Parts: sequence; C-alpha cells; structure tokens
Amino acid sequence: MKIGTIDFGDRPVFLAPMEDVTDIGFRMLCKRFGAAMVYTEFVSAEALVRDVKSTLRKLTISDEERPVGIQIYGRDTDAMVEAAKIVEQAGPDLIDLNFGCPVKKVAGKGAGAGMLQNIPKMLEITQKVVEAVRLPVTAKTRLGWNHEQLIITTLAEQLQACGIQALTIHGRTRSQMYTGQADWTLIGEVRHNPNIHIPIIGNGDIKSLDDADRAFDTYGVDAVMIGRATFGCPWIFSRKELTLDEKIDVLEEQLRINIERIAAANGRSVPEREDELRGILHTRRHLAATPVFKGIPNFRETRIQMLRAEKKDDLLAILERCRELLR
Repeated sequence: MKIGTIDFGDRPVFLAPMEDVTDIGFRMLCKRFGAAMVYTEFVSAEALVRDVKSTLRKLTISDEERPVGIQIYGRDTDAMVEAAKIVEQAGPDLIDLNFGCPVKKVAGKGAGAGMLQNIPKMLEITQKVVEAVRLPVTAKTRLGWNHEQLIITTLAEQLQACGIQALTIHGRTRSQMYTGQADWTLIGEVRHNPNIHIPIIGNGDIKSLDDADRAFDTYGVDAVMIGRATFGCPWIFSRKELTLDEKIDVLEEQLRINIERIAAANGRSVPEREDELRGILHTRRHLAATPVFKGIPNFRETRIQMLRAEKKDDLLAILERCRELLR
C-alpha cells in the first residue's frame, strides 16, 4: 500500500493521532513495536497561525519515527491553508486533515467532525490545502453526522476529487462519539467502490492485531488504524507476546523518555523539577489505561497513588511494587 511515494508494504497498521496521547515518546515506542505509520497529536490551525508555543511544540518530529504525519483541524479555509504551510516546514511525510474529531470543543465549533454539517466548506478546505503544499494530503472523517446522514460513500468520492491521497474512515457517526460499536460495513463499501482509487484506512474498535487481520480479510481495507486501544500498550503493534516484566519495563522507559524529551526541549541536559512533573503528566494517561495492572487485587488505591505521584522515583517505586504483586 502506498500514499504518494511512501510504500508501507502489505496490510500496514497505523497509530491514530490523539490529543495528549501521541507525543513523540509514545510514537517512538509504537514505531519500535511495529506501527507502520504514526501521527502527532492533532493541532489547531488557528493556534499554529497565532504562533502558540505549546501548539508549535507538537510539530517536533524525529527521523527515527518516520513515516510520520501531522494532523491539523480548523473551520477557516485561510487558517487551514496557512497552518498546512507551517506544518510542511516541520518536515512530516504527509499532512492529514481532521474532519472526524467528535468532541464538543472541536466539533461544536464547526471543526473536526463538525465539518460533516458543512460539506462545501470541508471540500473547499481540502482543495485549497492540497493546492498549497507539496506534501501528500490525506483526510480522516466519520460515516456522517448521525445515522440519518450516512454520507461517507458519496463524501469519499468528493474528497478524492479534491486531491487527497488517502482517506481514513472511523466507523461511527459524530453523534455516537465513541459509544456503541463501530460499523465497518460502509468502510468496506467505500473500499470496494470502483470509483475509489486512493487507499482506504479503516478505524474503530480495533483492539489487537487479530482484530486488524479480520478487518483486512472482511472489508478489504488498505490499512488499519488503532486509536484508544494503544493507551498504555505501545506493544499492541507487535506480533511477539511480551512478558509482564517486559511490559512494565516499557512503561518505565516511556516515563524516562518523556522526562528527558521535555528537558531537552527546554535546553537542559539534566531534567529539572518542572521537566519531571510534565513528563509524569504525559505518562499518566497511559498508566491509568494500561491493562497490565488488571490482575492486582484492590488496585484502586494503588492507581490513585500512581496518578498522584509527582516525582519520577516515587512513580517508579509504585511500578516496581506492582511488578512484585503480579509475580
């Protein structure tokens, strides 16, 4: 499967772009375990244009994680075009347009999945961004706004006509948010539409490589994207089963990577207190979501301690206690 000149091979599995999740440390771990493509956290076009430092930091990528995409969202055509030009200077392998985020602070303002209520504007943005940059442009969206507006089969052709080079489809409507079950039937219909010649990437309820294999076999998609199931599980992309000790080692490594990365971004070779705390905050979501600790009796108290820890050594000590409890 190819996007532009990037060859991903057969049946590639991608890491979805997710806010406060897919920072560079996590992306590099997912890449190590076999993710064929990773994406940065999605970024606001308006914030990029306004030169917001916290947003600009999200554009930091490493050659070790390539191929890597940067996803942008917004509702204003000029801002999206300008943001795409800024992103191009950061040097990703592609630019992805977010027409699928369902959360209120994004979709409620007309961006992300909110664009499903304004298709002419979605197509205008797509066309203008494609014309403005040299990198491959892709898009990610949903089946429609709700079950009375399942427009994806038509929309896929319209987006393709605007010049995108791949389309990711999440098998839910915006009104579903992340509830219910993803419906891959329409994703399969898009993939088998003879008028579609760009790669179709399926997304939604993929919790293992076995799930990904079934999606490839059943719906014929060109690639599969995994989102929430990666939380605390960068090894989900690996065919090799890790031991419990190996998984805890990875979580501890993720903590260290995040602290060191933030220190380096602040120009420090030795992490300071601020770097340590921010690195812990970046790691907490993964520690809270990982299935590794499910076998610990009465884990709630330990989990609270884990999420309240503000020092690296304290958090590492909790993880080591968990290791002992699971042996």
